[in-house]
This record gives sequence, structure tokens and C-alpha cells, in this order.
Amino acid sequence: MANGLRFKTARDLFMACPAIARDMRTLPTEQHSIAFCRELLTGRVPEEAITFCAYLLPERAAVWWAHECLSHLTDLFDENDHELLALVRDWVGEPDSPRHRAAVSAAAATPPTTPVGWIALAAGWRDNGSAATMASASQPFPAAHAVNAGILAGLARVALADRFSVLSAFVEMGIQMAEIEALRQSADVY
Repeated sequence: MANGLRFKTARDLFMACPAIARDMRTLPTEQHSIAFCRELLTGRVPEEAITFCAYLLPERAAVWWAHECLSHLTDLFDENDHELLALVRDWVGEPDSPRHRAAVSAAAATPPTTPVGWIALAAGWRDNGSAATMASASQPFPAAHAVNAGILAGLARVALADRFSVLSAFVEMGIQMAEIEALRQSADVY
């Protein structure tokens, strides 16, 4: 099922998207992407599996994955974050809607001070809205950087005793989304 991944090996991903090296320390191998990701999860810095998934997924799918992860943590967020989550959900459902694009651009123009703020920023960067212009003026990062920051910031709010199980669930969700995207891509080819 995962044979059609965008990046067959970890090295392929690092070669195609060098920005990932700024977000993680583990060096890539020729190992299959999914196996590499699962190995990261059992390694010294399991959070790097989140980072790897954020870059492995196509940008819109990564934003959706982040939305889904943070939707499991809603009791840790305030009303503003709940509104941002709804905005991101609407944008992923209809990214070409002028109303959703304008709302995401406005949300992404404010500094990300919460995990959900990072996800809104990722949507804005992905959408080439005003945040993309701001990002390219300082230091360019792909939307995956903001997805990674948002999920890890959300994970930091989880009780320490529960953190690894939540991290593992998020990574498995990311892997499943990568496999679904691979199937979708191969179906589009035929």
C-alpha cells in the first residue's frame, strides 16, 4: 500500500525538502519512509517521528493531519483556538473558497502563540496568503515546519504520563494519512 508514497525512502524526503534537516537531527537512511518513521518513534527522540510525518505528507494533508491531532486535545485549548480549528477545518474542506482563504490569511498574519495558531499559519503558508509573503521575507519554511511546531506544541500540553501514547497515536494517524495519500495519488494516475 505504501509503495506509492511521495518519498519512497527517508533520504528521498531529505533530498527533496532540505528544510527538514533544520527541524530534526536524525540523519536519513535508505530505509523505506514508513519504516524510518516508525523507527524514529522508538528512538531516542520520538518527537522526530512527528517532524518526519509533517514533511512526508503533502501540505494540505499535513494541515488536515495537524487539525485532526489537535482536535483530540480540544480540552487543552481556549475558545479562540476552537474557532481557529473550525477555520482550518473549513479551509481544508474548501481551500479555493475566497471566504476560507481570506479567513486563513487573516489568522495566519498574526504571530502563532498557540498550537492551533501554528496550524493556521501552516494553512496560510500553504495557501500562499499574506503569511507566505512574511515568511519568505525572513526565512523561508515550508508549511510542514508550522505543522510540526503546532503538533509538538499541542503535545507539550499533554500530561507527561500520557504523552508517549498520544505521540504514538498521532504518528500512526500520520502514517495512515500518508498511505491514503499514496493510494489517492496512484488512483489519480490511472
